[in-house]
Amino acid sequence: MTEFAYFCGHEQWHPEELVEQAVQAEAAGFDAVVVSEHFHPWVDDESASGFAFSTIGAMAQATERVQLITGVTTPLFRFHPGVVAQAAATLDRLSGGRFVLGVGTGENINEGPLGYDFPAYPERNARMKEALEIMRRLLDGEKLTYEGEFYVTDRARLYSPPVGPVPILLAAGGPKSATLAGELAQGVITSVKDPAETREKVVDPLIEAASQHGREPPLVLATRWSIVADDDEEAWRAIYPWRGLRAPGRLEAVDPAELREMADGMPREEILDRYSRVSTAAEILEIYRPLVDDLEADIVTFQMAALDQAGLIEMLGKEVLPELRR
Repeated sequence: MTEFAYFCGHEQWHPEELVEQAVQAEAAGFDAVVVSEHFHPWVDDESASGFAFSTIGAMAQATERVQLITGVTTPLFRFHPGVVAQAAATLDRLSGGRFVLGVGTGENINEGPLGYDFPAYPERNARMKEALEIMRRLLDGEKLTYEGEFYVTDRARLYSPPVGPVPILLAAGGPKSATLAGELAQGVITSVKDPAETREKVVDPLIEAASQHGREPPLVLATRWSIVADDDEEAWRAIYPWRGLRAPGRLEAVDPAELREMADGMPREEILDRYSRVSTAAEILEIYRPLVDDLEADIVTFQMAALDQAGLIEMLGKEVLPELRR
């Protein structure tokens, strides 16, 4: 049965606000919260950038039931994969076994500001292959001596281990990352525009790779962006902290000011047209139901921009989640 998650974005909200959103999401009936992990946000004028691992630790204490999922962190540059495994184990303990580790190959806006080179995808994918192995083995309790092309450990061990198995989900937008997830992770996190395309490019390669390696059926966590607004002006104000996300060159950018300038130089409609627009519960159901019925995702994440976030969470809990669960 599909579960439902609410997205908590560090690029817009400060940590204390996100903790409150997690509490509200749990009260509204969500099964999980997906928490972004960034060093820099997408714009510099109306934004935030808290430390996700600390925020999730606070969420773990403030909630009782929801799963807590990183969406996503990058265990390649700023953090050694062993440190990410340590963070995951700690958060799993603090939450009583509710943590899921979502990882991805990242963007330069999080690595470049700290002086790291941001190589092309082939190297990042190769790094991720080593990182997944290191994190899995440490989280499974191994004392690990490892010497790879990119990472080394010397008798590394987690002396505050997780309370149970911590799933690792790999962000995937195409078959290469999906195949790697099928080989070494427990599933994928994927952003959906067209469910049929996502099934072809992500879900099918994921399942095939897992089957070829004799592994358990992998999880699919599907996210979808939407804006809650009655008109263009309201939509623009709602998406304002995220407008740099649709600017060209976002994977290579370092300074959020550059993305803000590029976004503000684009026609507003060009940015707004890249998001689904909704204003009623019925319209929300229409765009998220295919992730349940057609894609058959294990977890569907509501990644939504609105001027009244608390009101949105309440409405989703009362009018949308009950219908989707039916």
